[in-house]
Amino acid sequence: MNTITTTHFQFPGQKSVYRGKVREVYNINDELLVMIATDRLSAFDVVLPKGIPYKGQILNQIATKFMHLTQDIVPNWLIATPDPNVAVGHLCEPFKVEMVIRGYLSGHAAREYTLGKRTICGVTMPDGLKENDQFPTPIITPTTKADNGSHDEDISREAILSKGIVSEEDYLILEKYTRDLYQRGVEIALSRGLILVDTKYEFGKTKDGKIVLIDEIHTPDSSRYFYSEGYKERQERGEEQKQLSKEFVRRWLIENGFQGKEGQTIPDMTDEYIESVSERYIELYENIIGEHFVKADVSNIHHRIEQNVLHFLQS
Repeated sequence: MNTITTTHFQFPGQKSVYRGKVREVYNINDELLVMIATDRLSAFDVVLPKGIPYKGQILNQIATKFMHLTQDIVPNWLIATPDPNVAVGHLCEPFKVEMVIRGYLSGHAAREYTLGKRTICGVTMPDGLKENDQFPTPIITPTTKADNGSHDEDISREAILSKGIVSEEDYLILEKYTRDLYQRGVEIALSRGLILVDTKYEFGKTKDGKIVLIDEIHTPDSSRYFYSEGYKERQERGEEQKQLSKEFVRRWLIENGFQGKEGQTIPDMTDEYIESVSERYIELYENIIGEHFVKADVSNIHHRIEQNVLHFLQS
């Protein structure tokens, strides 16, 4: 399986490289960022040992599509997409928090709720809910932005402000942008027969001090989707929701004894399982974007990316 899991490019004007869990970001002359979406798969803040075919292309194309679909309500960092796996944008100073917004009791919030907790990130969750029920209003549950190898941690609005992680003036903007983006995402998802359950956004500041959306938006790595058809009936019957998100990977890992905790071993990922994950990502792309997914040429993926980025930078 021809995948891209790491890069070692040397672009003109290159100042540095930041390697995240999935993306590798090249600083060009302290002006531009070249963000390459690899095929790495992470779960429980751990990068799994094998790449997923076409995953990077899928993430990049969904994110850039939604950047264009939301730029009328929130400014973003994006300038161009010279390659299916690459986005180029303005250099920004990222905020050290991720803005998570949840419309439903799912995933991490549901796991906390099951343990008897009724507060998450300083936000109260009502009694009497069952997993995947809709909240009366969406709740914002921020996390700290982790460095490589570290776990993101829940943090309250009050702690963010008291610790000076984000100023109150800026945080109010982040909250408004988060709610506006989520509402737009909900509307687009419903038009495609999907429910945008929860998602996260990252923001940064440009050199002139403008707050912009950065990184990814509404991808299966940052979001959870349910199929809207049959949602209510499945809830009433107490059945699992049919969903499109990375949660199916987390559940597979949990079933095989792995949650990223010390001493646990990542289960073997067979070629058949990797192919099934790739197919799920393609399924999400086609559902949320509403278009057939066109696989890029991966016969020499590193060369393709390098040539496309060089052509963009030279032009």
